[in-house]
Order: sequence, then structure tokens, then C-alpha cells
Amino acid sequence: MRLLFVHGAGGFLDDKVLATGLRDRLQVPVEMPLIGDDDMSVEAWAAPVRRHLAALGRDDVVIGHSFGATILQWVLAEQEWGPRRALLLAAPDWSPDGWDVAQYVHHGPEPAMAVALHHCRDDEEVPFDHLALNAARMPSAYVVEHPRGGHQFVGLVETIAEAVARPAS
Repeated sequence: MRLLFVHGAGGFLDDKVLATGLRDRLQVPVEMPLIGDDDMSVEAWAAPVRRHLAALGRDDVVIGHSFGATILQWVLAEQEWGPRRALLLAAPDWSPDGWDVAQYVHHGPEPAMAVALHHCRDDEEVPFDHLALNAARMPSAYVVEHPRGGHQFVGLVETIAEAVARPAS
């Protein structure tokens, strides 16, 4: 198993803590490509994600945090990729019910893989109610609420690692 971790906007260094923790806990390779913030369009972020996804196999897992989770909603729905599972952590909702930024709203189908949505109640960046909004748009997703951990899932490396290690259903 390998992990592809798609960091959040401006969050490469902050997200590296969780990605490194998962690598150490699971003893698996973790790829976390640095995606620049100079172009925040969906396509500018999706292109490198597609390249990395194309190299993954069935037993690999994809993780997206915050804006990275947004991009994965777009890219994972484009086709059937190698990995069977994805975890979307603290995914923002960009619809009028959420942050109301039309360019990031994904109107396409759900990804053709098992998706788990994780969100912490005390997230200080992406409001917790975005979890329910995303769950409504992805009714097949497995939803996990964490009582604490903030936006960076502090103290939850073990819990997220357990979710990653669970076999796909």
C-alpha cells in the first residue's frame, strides 16, 4: 500500500505533519506533491493530482485535506482510478449553502470508489456543518465525525491510520 496525500491550499507544511505521521504509523510510502498557490483554479491543482493518481494501484489509498479534498472530489469522479479508497478530510462545501464559491462546486457524479468523509467538530477553518453538506452530495460516502482535532486533525494520526488500514468494502 502507498498513500497519495493532497494537501490543502497553502497547507503543504501544516499537512506534512499528518502525512508524515501516517507514513510512520503505517510504515508505507506517502507521496505529497507540492502544489503551488499561484493558480488556485481546479485545473491547475487537478493536473498534478491526475499524474500521481495514474501511478497508483488497487491497494493504494488517496487522502485529500481541505482544498485538496475539493480537488479530489473533481478528479476522482472523472474516471475509475486504480485506488479503491479515498479519505476526504475537512472538505469545504463551496455551494451557496457553504462558502458560495461557484468555481469550486462539483456537480458531477460521486467517485467510483469507497469514500470516507472525516471532519472535526472543532475545525477552526472549515465549519463542521460542511460535513453534512458534503455527505448530502455524496450519499455513498462513509461519514466520520471527530469530537476534536481541529482543522489539522491534531492527535488523530492513529485514528486516521486505522481508517486507512481498513480493507475496502
